[in-house]
Amino acid sequence: MTILHLEDSEADAVMAEMLIHEEWPECRICRVATRAEFESALEFEQFDLILSDHHIPDFDGVRALQQARTCRPQTPFIFLSGTIGEERAVDALKQGARDYVIKDRPARLIAAIRQALTDVEEEQRRHRVEDALRQNQERFRQITENVADMIALLDVEGRRVYTNPAYASVLGEAGRLRGTSAFDDVHPEDRERVRQAFAETVRTGVSERDEYRLQLADGSVRYIESQGSVVRDSGGQVVNVLLVARDVTARRAADQQLREQAWLLDKARDAIIATDLARRVTYWNASAERIYGWSAAEVLGRDLGTLELQPEPRAFAAAWDALLAHGEWQGELQLRARQGTRLHVATTWSLVQDAAGQPQSVLLIDTDITEAKQMEAHLLRAQRAESMGTLTGGIAHDLNNMLAPILIATGLLEMEPLGPAARRVLASIEASAQHGAALVRQLLGFARGTNGERGPVLPARLVHDVASLLRQTMPRRITVQVAIDREPREIQADVTQLKQLLLNLCINARDAMPGEGTITLGAEEVVLAEAETRTMLDGQPGPHLHLSVADTGGGIPPEILERIFDPFFTTKPADKGTGLGLSMVRGIAKGHQGFLHVESAVDRGTTFHIYLPLALENAEPAVRPPGASPEVVGTCSASLHG
Repeated sequence: MTILHLEDSEADAVMAEMLIHEEWPECRICRVATRAEFESALEFEQFDLILSDHHIPDFDGVRALQQARTCRPQTPFIFLSGTIGEERAVDALKQGARDYVIKDRPARLIAAIRQALTDVEEEQRRHRVEDALRQNQERFRQITENVADMIALLDVEGRRVYTNPAYASVLGEAGRLRGTSAFDDVHPEDRERVRQAFAETVRTGVSERDEYRLQLADGSVRYIESQGSVVRDSGGQVVNVLLVARDVTARRAADQQLREQAWLLDKARDAIIATDLARRVTYWNASAERIYGWSAAEVLGRDLGTLELQPEPRAFAAAWDALLAHGEWQGELQLRARQGTRLHVATTWSLVQDAAGQPQSVLLIDTDITEAKQMEAHLLRAQRAESMGTLTGGIAHDLNNMLAPILIATGLLEMEPLGPAARRVLASIEASAQHGAALVRQLLGFARGTNGERGPVLPARLVHDVASLLRQTMPRRITVQVAIDREPREIQADVTQLKQLLLNLCINARDAMPGEGTITLGAEEVVLAEAETRTMLDGQPGPHLHLSVADTGGGIPPEILERIFDPFFTTKPADKGTGLGLSMVRGIAKGHQGFLHVESAVDRGTTFHIYLPLALENAEPAVRPPGASPEVVGTCSASLHG
């Protein structure tokens, strides 16, 4: 501690110093005796306490007090003097002195110093608290008056004590709102609920978030999201509730708009997908779920490449590079769904830019054109078959005209006396001509369609007869079985041609199974819906007799499947087939106003479906109980498969 002592008496100064050092041995006392020394000490040094005599030559304690209050207002000042009047003592205290001690009573000096220091320390503490409070109040004012949130201080009854400018901008001036109930502005339908939530917050002290509507004076409605926090007094009692609210009307409108847009996107038939630049999926609409088989929850956040949609990575990579280079790419892609189904899609990829014009995401819009491509292929196949039929008919007529004289001549030559060698040559010529004539009949049958004699045919008997014949002629490694659920009614057809149709298909099935295998023949009545026939060449909705021939062979590759009905197309060696078998099968079906449909998968076998129309008055849809398998008649228990 450092003390400044203004005293002109040496003896009085020594006495005071002895008393002080006895109590505070480390205390430093700076004694001055004149006005100049006093003023210099005040200017250049710091002191914890000032002691002053009341009477100094050419100077007095009152003026010393005034200067000390001016230069060092926080430093306590104590008079240590001889006898002074009570009036002067009171006047000195009024002017800022902490105490006065009579020199005749020096024992009180220590108590006066200690009390003065204690008072100063308490004042400093109080000043610090007041400064902190002022700073906090100013900080609170700055925050509440500049934030966008609506802030209100309510009493425990819900009356407004304070509102910030953001609150007033919605509900009115702070002066008009002060003392009014905050519940008055709540929408009538929400008011009771909000009042109960407020009372619960006051009762429990637990802060709760709520959302409700405000109804303004002009009748408009604003949606508010708010949270109330209790304010307690020093005794822990809840005295106020601080309400912090936010106007979320615009956000709710934006959310509603987003929901409506998402609903519209989900209604779109196209697959709409969004990814970031790292190809991670950020949006996947309902049509994308339907077309590709993955739900949005399964793909969001995943790299699009991990879904293995693209069976041709090079084409996909080239399209992505073109997108990054030009900002957009359009084209057609062969894709693969989750179940392995191949899809043909027309797609548009677009780079989406942020506000600064930088790419931030990719939008993909895929249109499933698989059905359209299949229909186009069917149409081209039908046109090709029709053209081939016209060409084949012309060729067959010319061949028939060339073979007729040969057959007539061989017949006439047989009546002539010829040697054994000549007769062998003649027999060879006749056999070749007969073979050529048979081929011509096949060609004409393909070109004209088949239209032999019709009569009543029992489909079940037809299938069993063919199966019986096959079991006698097929290699033992081949199992022939029949799968019939309900026996179909008889139809009007050429039984010979239908047998030829089934036998041709079964022979092809045999050739597709070089090892062991199973051929399954089936018959049933069905009613085809229009949607089912859209992808079937020449398909027509309505009641049909459905004949089927299924095998367990290696299946037909997709690139060959499109051509199997073309005349003269065959995968067999040149000496093993003419390529007219399936063309004849299609011609027989077409001659009966029917059509064919093929299902095949590599290593999973092939099924030929033959649909022959039934008269409407005789038709009934085939009804098969759920989970029921068709009855199998034959040497195996396997059922008809696709």
